[in-house]
Amino acid sequence: MRLKTLYNKIRNPKIIMFEIERKFLVESSEYLNGAFSKERIVQGFLNTDPERTVRVRIKGDVGFLTVKGKSNASGTTRFEWEKEILVADAEQLLSLCEPVILEKTRYNVPFSGHL
Repeated sequence: MRLKTLYNKIRNPKIIMFEIERKFLVESSEYLNGAFSKERIVQGFLNTDPERTVRVRIKGDVGFLTVKGKSNASGTTRFEWEKEILVADAEQLLSLCEPVILEKTRYNVPFSGHL
């Protein structure tokens, strides 16, 4: 399980976005009892170069195109840009992705005041 926060820094006309990752080892499925919702996610990668990855994702009835930069030395922060796109466009882009399209279910569980 991971908690992800996307920070936007608006100090000048440019918007700089950073992804900050937090990962936790989940040792049982007990957390599912606290889930208040879940969503199906389908995703693939147009590019998995370590310097930059380009992901196509469908979450529910919304598509996303995401570009991620290289992580910092500790692996906790990296540049991320995400754009909402039509599901039909995301479906077409998925057909261009590298092998292995992932399908998963994300459970939304409150934890210490966060999701």
